[in-house]
Amino acid sequence: MNVYLKNLNRIEFVVTMACTGKCRHCSEGDHDGCSGHMDAEIAAEAVRKICAHYPIASLMTFGGEPLLYPDVVCTIHKTASALGIAKRQLITNGFFSKRRERIEEVAKALADSGINSLLLSADAFHQETIPLEPVIFFAECAVKCGLPVQLCPAWLVSPEDQNPYNLRTGEILVKFEPLGIPVGSGNVVFPSGNARKYLSEYFEENAAESSPYDEDPRDLRTISFSPEGDVLNGNVYRTDILEILRTYRP
Repeated sequence: MNVYLKNLNRIEFVVTMACTGKCRHCSEGDHDGCSGHMDAEIAAEAVRKICAHYPIASLMTFGGEPLLYPDVVCTIHKTASALGIAKRQLITNGFFSKRRERIEEVAKALADSGINSLLLSADAFHQETIPLEPVIFFAECAVKCGLPVQLCPAWLVSPEDQNPYNLRTGEILVKFEPLGIPVGSGNVVFPSGNARKYLSEYFEENAAESSPYDEDPRDLRTISFSPEGDVLNGNVYRTDILEILRTYRP
């Protein structure tokens, strides 16, 4: 076991960088021109190999908007479920189709795949460009299918700050109350990508761009795959994942 990965217990997949929103708080910046997605079978095989050597306790899929490619998401989570990974999470903005039949179909497939934590992004930033009605309908379908859903809003400055974005987020969250979906702690916007470009007045002048999700590269708990297959210092489309893990150096 690689000493730098001795505490590895989580796998993440950025399924695609393509997105249905154009959020001004997005840490990744503009998604214009993004296309492509993670290969489902390569992802599933990587999960199987990693789990054979490391005690993986959680797995997450996100994007971009991962439900532009629900088959990829479901393949990854079916594999995680079969391997006994305890926490199987999906982050989505809930907008991947306007057709109700398609929304219902995808919600059922997600439930069947074994996802046990669906984090739904809904807030002032997402709803600037994403219509609320299909998102609420998706949430309703997910609840009916037995998916554990939690709203995951993005807060500006802090959840308690009374800026216009947070006030609008509060109004949006009220729309979900009839479904009985709990509101999680969400996350606080940090100054990177679009957030630094469009929301600079809310950050200190020299605020660092570092992500709150960054880890010590000498003691990684999480490895994340890009849609292009990049992971750690290698690429899973060209090199076996176990070789990438074995040879990783910070």
